[in-house]
Amino acid sequence: MAFGRMGDTNEPMSDMNVIPLVDVMLVLLVIFIITAPVITHSVDLDLPQATSEPVDELPDSVTLALDASGDLYWNNDPLALDQLPARLRETVEQQPDVAIYLRADRDTRYERLARVMAEVRQSGVNRMAFVSEPEAER
Repeated sequence: MAFGRMGDTNEPMSDMNVIPLVDVMLVLLVIFIITAPVITHSVDLDLPQATSEPVDELPDSVTLALDASGDLYWNNDPLALDQLPARLRETVEQQPDVAIYLRADRDTRYERLARVMAEVRQSGVNRMAFVSEPEAER
């Protein structure tokens, strides 16, 4: 490839210069070669399987329920919210591995639900689950 011209020098050059195009393509090729193994890398995790099948409650479990008006129930017995921390501590002392199942009405205020969840967590309970209704089959 000649860089000089023979003849009239005022004439525009009509050849396309492909060197910048090749440079860009080589840089992109190197980037893709480096990043391809990173994109395909994955971490193997053993995740739990979620089902909507009913699960039998364990004998060492407690069901807390909140109705739409915000009233709290301990295994279907009414309980005042200010009595919950003492009752939870007493239960954890008797059964350290107790499971708490929390049921809440759809119209329950989030503030009330969050307060109950915080009390359960502060009492030292390690296992807490939410109870829901399974979806109806179509």
